[in-house]
Amino acid sequence: MCGRFAFYSPSEATAALFGASSTTEVVARYNIAPTQFIAAVRHDEQNDPELAMLRWGLVPFWAKDPSIGNRMINARAETVAEKPSFRNAYKKRRCLILADGFYEWRKEGDGKTPYFISLADGSPFAFAGLWEDWSSKESDENLQTTAIITTAASDFMAQLHQRMPVVMQPEQAERWLGGDMDLLSEVIDNSPSFQAWPVERTVNNARNEDPALIVPAGAVIS
Repeated sequence: MCGRFAFYSPSEATAALFGASSTTEVVARYNIAPTQFIAAVRHDEQNDPELAMLRWGLVPFWAKDPSIGNRMINARAETVAEKPSFRNAYKKRRCLILADGFYEWRKEGDGKTPYFISLADGSPFAFAGLWEDWSSKESDENLQTTAIITTAASDFMAQLHQRMPVVMQPEQAERWLGGDMDLLSEVIDNSPSFQAWPVERTVNNARNEDPALIVPAGAVIS
């Protein structure tokens, strides 16, 4: 799964890598958690890439209660095209969630050690994502929400967790946002190179938000 990540690169420049021009300034974040708003590139009503802020935790358009989104932060690549909660968004409402790295926890000794994982070259990237537009039938409440697509761990990631987010590169953005049905399996079969290192357990508390959260507390794995 993917339950915590960081995005601290300049948002305007990173969005431009994925085809979106934007003047929206996104505050650097080092401990992004579910239910918070996150930066994503998607198509606007004119079918042009735009940078949008979406709440993490997908609420299907048919849901009666938005609280369902609290447990729908990830969508499994193996079932995303068929599962009722995600299939419409997979066909029509895709996005690219901007990131610099993400966290996983590995059981070590009598506890779990958090690790920060980034691309081997340290460059920003995007998670393959889906988004939905939900409106309450009883009030004027409206939410635009998102989920990160995950897949079985690569050999590298299997050292830390059995699942991992699907990572998209800038050159894949147009195909993904355009609804290409073959791209997901292609990306999964060609996982990028990662690096990882243990960090302090202060990241366990989602209220902690500081660049020190990603500072290595041990040797880098590459």
